[in-house]
Amino acid sequence: MPVRRLLPVLADQLTRQLPSLRGGRKDSDRILMMEVSEETTYVPHHRKKIAFLLSAMRHFAAELRADGWQVDYVTLDDPQNTGSFSGEVKRACDRLEPEEVHVTFPGEWRVLQAMRAWEVEAGCPVVIIEDDRFLCSRAEFADWAEGRKQLRMEYFYRDMRRRTGLLMEGDEPAGGRWNFDAENRKAADPDLFMPRPSRFEPDAVTRDVLDMVADRFPGGFGDLEPFWFAVTRDQAETAFEAFLDKALPSFGDYQDAMLQGQPFLYHAVVSPYLNAGLLDPLEMCRKAEAAYRSGHAPLNAVEGFIRQIIGWREYVRGIYWLKMPEYRERNALGANRNLPDFYWSGETDMACVAAAVRQTRREAYAHHIQRLMVTGNFALLAGVDPHQVHEWYLAVYADAFEWVELPNTLGMSQFADGGLLGSKPYAAGGNYIHRQSDYCTGCAYSVKRKTGEGACPFTPLYWHFLDRHRERLKGNMRLSQIYRTWDRMDAATREAYLETAQAYLDRIDAGRRV
Repeated sequence: MPVRRLLPVLADQLTRQLPSLRGGRKDSDRILMMEVSEETTYVPHHRKKIAFLLSAMRHFAAELRADGWQVDYVTLDDPQNTGSFSGEVKRACDRLEPEEVHVTFPGEWRVLQAMRAWEVEAGCPVVIIEDDRFLCSRAEFADWAEGRKQLRMEYFYRDMRRRTGLLMEGDEPAGGRWNFDAENRKAADPDLFMPRPSRFEPDAVTRDVLDMVADRFPGGFGDLEPFWFAVTRDQAETAFEAFLDKALPSFGDYQDAMLQGQPFLYHAVVSPYLNAGLLDPLEMCRKAEAAYRSGHAPLNAVEGFIRQIIGWREYVRGIYWLKMPEYRERNALGANRNLPDFYWSGETDMACVAAAVRQTRREAYAHHIQRLMVTGNFALLAGVDPHQVHEWYLAVYADAFEWVELPNTLGMSQFADGGLLGSKPYAAGGNYIHRQSDYCTGCAYSVKRKTGEGACPFTPLYWHFLDRHRERLKGNMRLSQIYRTWDRMDAATREAYLETAQAYLDRIDAGRRV
């Protein structure tokens, strides 16, 4: 039978609810799934990330075939593989001669640009269907943003709460407040019981993928094994249910905490599954809300979890598609230092940075405070080129796709968008890390020492950052008190901070250990 429609499915579209599949017909349409080298190498992805996505793709293809779909699947090691989405779509069109190509709108700008060229390159009409798996469409976000002097996630989040009805009591938020973030900053006690995320033993399909990745990327970043990620929807749902049962009740209290040897604490560790399409965001939020309504989890935990999904996740996607492609080039603070080598190796005497990077190497995961207030904070204070920081985050984390990672990095973490996404830079000295973690215990640097040899680098770099960007930041109301504190210091103290910071920056530039 002639092929009516070719239906490409990408690695972050692994759901039967994909719009292009909902409009398809099993008897006359053909699904195309492609493992291509271009997607594995445009940044030096963590090997565990590559393995997760390829294994999840292969499992999803098997599920589709079991459902009665015809699936053409191109493996990475196929000798006929052209190495790109565009090449494989053209090859499939040449082979199958479909009447049309129907594809769901992608998650990344560069992929959209490729899709828009398929019609000419493949010689077949291409229909790009809006992705309705998100709770706020690109058009709806643009409407919300139009005419606003400032875009702030908090107001967007409140609108999303009203729209979805999540944690609402009529027209008012449950508990009388929209946001319980102030209650979610406890430092974790090492003696607390820490549930581990669900782990899944690799099956034969995953083992084949692991062998292929090990063979093709022998020197690639990150530990490939042990590999325990969920790679099917059933496994992902099992992992999420375990989080709801064991970790959600304490998630709120300790979501900003960091502990040595405890990479996961009470975090869900399901963002890779959500961003790949294995979990549904609204369904997750409703289950979390049910945990609050039943008394299983407190409001601060459930509100904090829901805010990450319908607040931050939807908001950063809206910003991404509203402002791309120029957003990617922003560098409001003019940062131009090269990313230090220890972001890849973990070889640094700063215990917090070493812990975050080494954990990232092992797990392809770090939670949001490790990303924002350790590795992100240091890069911001040191004036690292935000585009290099962006590519590092995109490469090393299993949940990183550009639509979610880029605004979080350039906007929230590096303030490279000049305050479009966040109201102030997320800059902090060593005392913040000391309050929220036990990293400072046994560190080669002393968090109590503010200047001179052995001082925690974060603290003098914090003051150096504020001093060198004073003209740009002095009008920020959220920083006015901090600048008054700086101005009240005597000249000798200020000079000691600046000299100590510069010594650390010189060591970074010289490639010496910090």
